[in-house]
Amino acid sequence: MRTPALDTLLAAADAWSAADPDPRTAEELRTLAGRVRSGDPAAEHELQDSFSGPLLFGTAGLRAALGAGPNRMNRVVVRRAAAGVGAHALDLAAGAYAPRAVVGFDARHNSRIFAEETAAILTAAGIETFLMPRELPTPVLAYAIRALECEVGIMVTASHNPPQDNGYKVYLGGRAVEEDARGVQIVAPHDAGIAAHIDAAGEIPLAASGWTVLPETIETDYVASVAALVDPALTDRALKIVLTPLHGVGGRTAQAVLATAGFDDVTVVERQAEPDPDFPTVAFPNPEEPGALDLALETAAQVGADLVIANDPDADRVALAAREPSTGAWRMLRGDEVGTLLGLHLAARLAVSSDTAAAETPVFANSIVSSRLLGRIAAGSGIDHVQTLTGFKWIARVHDLSFGYEEALGYCVAPGLVRDKDGISAGLLLAELAAATKAAGRTLFDLLDDAFLAHGLHAADQLSVRVENLGLLGAMMGRLRQAPPPSFAGSPVAAAEDLAEGSAHLPPTDGLLYLTQDETRVIIRPSGTEPKLKCYLEVVEPVGSAAGLDEAKETARARLEAVKQDVAAAIGL
Repeated sequence: MRTPALDTLLAAADAWSAADPDPRTAEELRTLAGRVRSGDPAAEHELQDSFSGPLLFGTAGLRAALGAGPNRMNRVVVRRAAAGVGAHALDLAAGAYAPRAVVGFDARHNSRIFAEETAAILTAAGIETFLMPRELPTPVLAYAIRALECEVGIMVTASHNPPQDNGYKVYLGGRAVEEDARGVQIVAPHDAGIAAHIDAAGEIPLAASGWTVLPETIETDYVASVAALVDPALTDRALKIVLTPLHGVGGRTAQAVLATAGFDDVTVVERQAEPDPDFPTVAFPNPEEPGALDLALETAAQVGADLVIANDPDADRVALAAREPSTGAWRMLRGDEVGTLLGLHLAARLAVSSDTAAAETPVFANSIVSSRLLGRIAAGSGIDHVQTLTGFKWIARVHDLSFGYEEALGYCVAPGLVRDKDGISAGLLLAELAAATKAAGRTLFDLLDDAFLAHGLHAADQLSVRVENLGLLGAMMGRLRQAPPPSFAGSPVAAAEDLAEGSAHLPPTDGLLYLTQDETRVIIRPSGTEPKLKCYLEVVEPVGSAAGLDEAKETARARLEAVKQDVAAAIGL
């Protein structure tokens, strides 16, 4: 028997499908409602979830599965989002200037139509709007915001999410925000301001024309600017690189950057070279996921490569793999290891820069869940260091930022060009570092060992718990708050911090931080982009000499495993 609540839900679905401008999602919704009316419980659950929204602005925008309903990514939701962003931009301008916007998109399902309708809505609202000429990486959009001095940037992408998802990332720039925030993803109160305008949206007009489709030079300008980051003194660029864009939109741009910078020996993984929204060769289009780099590593072994560079589908992240000298096996480096290498490299470059003395003190930044080693490298190089909340919406707005990273493969190596994570420019500087290191007869792993000898061996790991019911995340966090663990791997907890309370240095966020007497650090937080509880673990093992490195690594691995077991027990696994 149908309940009044179900009748109300079905009426909402019927109204949505009748008004939906997308015939495909309208028909999918009618079919789903028909299954519900026939008594299909799975269809009823799906329909309830589709209408449980509306989608809320999370990490700088929206991200969800494609489909009909207010809790999905579709043309209705995107139109309302575009209207909300446009109205907020006009509020910020308050008549003092005419805001400008630039819209980009990747090759995911519906990305182009979402972007084109966004351009039409912003234009109808009186905002001068630029549309990217084709599917391009997120860093090119982030570059264009600053290069074109736009007040708004919108990127239609779900980054490394599964193929059934899409998303809507929002930036502010130009005259709308202060200098350090220009070209950076939105934070509060802008998310709330946009959400309020979305809620108030009525009839949304779309202009038939009037926006400007940017010329291809927007990509070539980005390529030239990024390629110029390489030190002209690097004379030996003989490095054999394997590159994979993981079926995303970064392949052509990354190849152009590497070639322009003088790295000519690049083999692209053939089966992953072209954009494909279904990501057919990977279970999950994220370089962090097991198996995602298998084809790249096979190609590297076949061609005798020195380095593997992998971008995620929108190319704002980069993964690195190299052959480990001790085993001869290819290994993907952890995000913190790559962050350490870039920190070492950029600290060395700052030390020899002729204009460093005349500039402000450079600043390195990383998120609180990333390794503490970057802070020690910065201190040893006379560079200031800042820790931020997770996400580049926080890292990229650090004043006087020279380099920022988060362990989830995000790196900002040229804040003056792209005030966001950029997997293409970071990949280029990693190639520069690898070439210089190879020419000196050393390896990237030798550089990591140097850092461990100087600052202690920092070893990190993660425990991620994916859930179907988001309510379980709150339950696990509540359990930890009610019964905090007294120790990890036998070391008593010396300090515990509930990040939800905020501090003088960090805004409040849902998370818990524990620091033990032996410098073990554990941070537990719900993911901002996926239905996961994420636990970040780091141990620090003193190293007396190079001869003691192998033993220190074994000890650190054992400590991490013990910490992981204790964390699993604490969250109820």
